[in-house]
Amino acid sequence: MKYDSIGTGYNSTRKADPYLTSRIIYLLNPESRGKYLDIGSGTGNYTSALAEHGISMTGVEPSEKMISEAQSRNSNIRWLKGSAEKIPAANNEFDGAIATLTIHHWTDLKKGMQELQRVIKKEGKIVIFTSTSEQMKGYWLNQYFPMMLEESIQQMPALQTIKEAVSIAGLNIVGMEKYFVKNDLEDCFLYVGKNKPLLYFDPNIRHGISSFSSLANQEEVESGLAMLDSDLKQNRFEAIREKYTNDYGDYLFLLLEKK
Repeated sequence: MKYDSIGTGYNSTRKADPYLTSRIIYLLNPESRGKYLDIGSGTGNYTSALAEHGISMTGVEPSEKMISEAQSRNSNIRWLKGSAEKIPAANNEFDGAIATLTIHHWTDLKKGMQELQRVIKKEGKIVIFTSTSEQMKGYWLNQYFPMMLEESIQQMPALQTIKEAVSIAGLNIVGMEKYFVKNDLEDCFLYVGKNKPLLYFDPNIRHGISSFSSLANQEEVESGLAMLDSDLKQNRFEAIREKYTNDYGDYLFLLLEKK
């Protein structure tokens, strides 16, 4: 499993970002006595961050290594082995759910949405933080790692595909919010270096990003980094980054509600 292989050291670069955490809580608008699910919880960074705000959380994750790491960090949270397509929970068990940077790893998006609909109570909220394939085409990383980005984009559901899966599941999209990468971002996911390209030269950061650790060809990574280094030294990078400037947003918050 992909995240079994990158579980070691994952938390050194993948931390719950305070701003993203605040937006997730704002959109989820949790009830004081409610129960909430984090689907694809990984090592529990955002699960634990929400729990620290007094929210009753349960994490569901398919990777044994990730679950073990999560349990060692926070034994007060219920951690369950499962997947979006098979959530080990009763019907209408949760008041809401979150899914951060995970839907592109689901094997069946429609089934995953249907499972969330099953375990969430009526009028329950689901906050999804993701990137869309359309947004990823606007990353300047395409200039230096085209094959890696092509595979990543193919893996990432398009917005229309997400909308269709949501509708089929009996959920409504009641809100969408673009996110543009901030300079103080603490969670080092794929486009963390949008404004700080030197971050990609750190092997620890690349190790925590599934596109680099699982999809990338090592030869392309080395050649791409060499080109990036040259462009930075020759003052060509800013023109390349400017070419990719757009208003699509780098990532997207989706707020769903059970009908």
